[in-house]
Order: sequence, then structure tokens, then C-alpha cells
Amino acid sequence: MPAISEKKAVTPNIMDSNKLMQKQKKILHYPSLFASTILFFISLFLSPLQSEESRQSIDEIRKSVVQIRVFSQAKDPYSPWMSSGISASTGSGFLISKNRILTNAHVVSNAKFMEAQRNNQTEWFELKVLFIAHDCDLALLEVPDPEFYNDSNFLELGTLPELASPVDIVGYPIGGNKISVSRGIVSRIEQSTYAHSQIDSHLVVQVDAAINPGNSGGPALQNGKVVGVAFQASTKGENIGYIIPTAVIHHFLKDIEDGIYHGYVELGIQTQPSFSDSHRQFYGIPNDEEGVFVTKVLNQGSADGYLKPGDYLIAIDGRKIGRNGNLLESNSIDFLEVVDNKFAGEEIQFDLIRDKKKIKVKFPAKKMPQMENQRARYGVNYDYLVFGGLVFQTVNRDLLETWSKNGQTQGGSLLVYRFYDVTALSNGQTEDVVLYRKLPHPINSNSDFYLNMVVESLNGIQVKNLIHLKELVESSKEKTLRIQFYGIQLPMILDREEAIRADLEIKKIYHLTGN
Repeated sequence: MPAISEKKAVTPNIMDSNKLMQKQKKILHYPSLFASTILFFISLFLSPLQSEESRQSIDEIRKSVVQIRVFSQAKDPYSPWMSSGISASTGSGFLISKNRILTNAHVVSNAKFMEAQRNNQTEWFELKVLFIAHDCDLALLEVPDPEFYNDSNFLELGTLPELASPVDIVGYPIGGNKISVSRGIVSRIEQSTYAHSQIDSHLVVQVDAAINPGNSGGPALQNGKVVGVAFQASTKGENIGYIIPTAVIHHFLKDIEDGIYHGYVELGIQTQPSFSDSHRQFYGIPNDEEGVFVTKVLNQGSADGYLKPGDYLIAIDGRKIGRNGNLLESNSIDFLEVVDNKFAGEEIQFDLIRDKKKIKVKFPAKKMPQMENQRARYGVNYDYLVFGGLVFQTVNRDLLETWSKNGQTQGGSLLVYRFYDVTALSNGQTEDVVLYRKLPHPINSNSDFYLNMVVESLNGIQVKNLIHLKELVESSKEKTLRIQFYGIQLPMILDREEAIRADLEIKKIYHLTGN
């Protein structure tokens, strides 16, 4: 649930390798305030020394691993009426059935056109997205042309690899069309944030393989079976890479069985370890009782109405929870992984201590639709309102990232605080709307004081969301519009008719289309 600032999604790897290397040097020398782990299209180098048995297995693997070429274009969150330029990038994928290709979501995000090619093929084949899951960075693709699959092979999914066991990671490097293989050792298994969405946390497997930009989406293999999908690398240390384990892959594949990707459920709580003896004594927790304290229960999460701040969770679905939040069993993982494996409607059961009494609590797992603005989004059009040259938009992660890079952030501390304060998450129907920029014109020359402020009401009516603000502006018959902002006592005053007339001129000057 909580975002970890160590991971950050980056733009796709452009096929111009010189520009890419210059960009990587800048990232390494000037790391962002919010990121120290970079999301990569992973490049792995083929070892020249292989036994005859290895060569035979590689020959079979070549038939299943796919090189992906993507031409993408995204909307600009800061100027939502505009699109970015078209960029070309490459990635990898692999066949998991006769005509289904698995890869990372970030490889094909914002794609306008995609092509695929298998080893020794000279022709590129058009590629289609069947399902995409941004919350777990996976996508399922298909090549419509059956000729693409001639003499192909598909890989079988295996189990979670053991610590210290070897893993072979396969894919395509930048600037080349030959398959590559690298071997690493499993060094850690934990739940961690996925950089693509920047908010969702799932199980990851850390390996010490040499992971470089170039071929995210390639399979990680052990004993001929897939144990994960390569997808992230760390800049904090050398040869630290991450793969998406098969538990996450199976969850994705099961989710889409009905033809729709629904996404992960959210427990919707924050917890605190129980290492403090004084804390435990105050709440009457026996010294021999392992578990964690609930510190917050989020609105509309699965636990809303069932768990309370101060509850002491000692077991989930009968599995004991340790003082650090990990399950008390071999190869222990965070107890939230149990919830991660569930689907909407499935039961979650906790054994807990509340008011010094042991009780059991059961409730159904559910999604939190209001989490959408918390995660990075792809392939979307950003809704907005321009009135009197003032630009309003729903507060979301994409907007905040581009807004912070733009530099015009004065007075925006309340905006940022409200976004990252998870207790302020709404029920999914009310959303913060921000006046984050203006298109300069005489009508708005004195409005700078209100920039980066969150809208509270219009003419005394509480604003629920951007759609509601649009409706209030369009339906108002009053001569003046009074826009009240949180934290400011005096409202902004606009002459409605003058603003409407100015908008016609503003849209021509700035070439606005749509809204």
C-alpha cells in the first residue's frame, strides 16, 4: 500500500543508443529526489562458453523468446490538450502458450503500434495487446498472423525459486537482434514497490544478474521453467536486478480468465511493528504474542468497518504474523502477500487482540477505486477544464510529477500534502481539483495568488470532483463566479461572461482542442 520512493518509472529506451547512454549518465549523476531505483528495459549478455547440453536448451528457448518493437505516444499531463512526440523503444517477451506472449506492461504502455520478431526471423509481425495490468507490470500480447508461430515453442511456468539458487535470464539487448543469456543467484525474496505504477507493492525476487537497459519482459528460467519476468534494476548497488515471480503471473492470468482484467484488491490499512515493550504493555499485549499494530484504516478499503486503529493482528487466515509484519514460517514474507493472492469477494480472516481481548474478524476482499489517481497511469486522456484561461485538473500522480518538474510550484505544499496523506483518500466519488496553471491573458493577469491551490467550493457549493466543477460552471447563471480554495479565506472572483468571451480568444491563441 505505501509508496516507496526508491523506485521510479522512466521513459522507454529509445533505439538511438547514443542518446540513451547520455540520458543514463545524467540520471546516474543527478538522481531525482523521489527515486533511486530506475525501471529498465533489461539487457543481458550472452556467455560465450556453453556446454553442448546448454546449447541444445538455448536452441529451444530461442523459439519461445520474442523481441518487441514499440512506437508510443503519450498525453502530456501538464498540457492535457497536447500529446508528446512519437518514440521508438524495444523490449522482450516470451510465449506461454501456442499464441500468447507475456511481457511487462511498461514495455507496451502508451503504444500506438507494435511489432514482434522471433530469433532468425527476418520479417516483423504486427503485435496486439490482449490484456494489460499496470498494477503488477504485466501484459499479454498476440500476433494475429499465424506465420509468426511457425516452429515456435512455449515456456512452462514453474514455482518460486529458492534463495541462493541459480537463475538464467533471457532477452534481447539494445541495438541487437541476437538473444542473450545471463546467470544470477537469487539473493532475496520480499514484497516491494513496483516502479511502473509507483504505488503498488507485490512480491519480487532479487537476483545478482547483470541487468541493464534493453529487454524488460524476458523470462527468468530455472530447470527449463519460468520462475519470473525480468523487470527492474537498482542504481544503489551493482548487479542488483528484480524479477516478477510466478505467483504474480498466475494471479494475472487467473484474473483475465473471464475476459476482463479487474486488478488487485487492497486491504487498506497501515501497520506498525510491535518491537516497543512500552507500547505492548499499554495495549495489554502478552510478551509471547507476536503481531503488528494497526495504525490507520483507509476509507473504502477491504478492512474499512472491520478493523480499527489499535487492533493487534496476530494471524491472517490462520498463519501467524511476526512482530516485523512477516509471516512466522520458513521463507517468511510480508503478511500482506496473503491478501495480494486473493480476488474480490474472497474472505480475509484475522485473529487479533482488541481492547485486551482475542477475537476473530472476517470480511470480503475488495478493490479501492480511489487508488487510481495514486498510481502512475498510461494510455489515458487527462480530463481538464479551462475557464478564463485558468486550467483545472484532478490531482493525480502524473500531474504532480510534471508539475514539480515545471518549477512553478510556489504555494503548492497543501496540494502535495493532501495527495500523500492516505487518510484523506476519498470514497472514490470526491476528488481534489487543483488550479495548477494559467494560459496568460488580461482576464487572468491577477490570478497568480491562487495558483497551485485546491478548489473547495464554487458560489458556496462544495465541489466534489472535476466533472462536478464543470457542471457548476456551465449551469451557473450568476454574473460572478466565486471560487473558494482550501486554506484561503478570500475567494477568487471571476466575471462569468467576460471569462467565456476570453476563452474563445485564448483557445485560438494557444491552439486548444477538445475541452
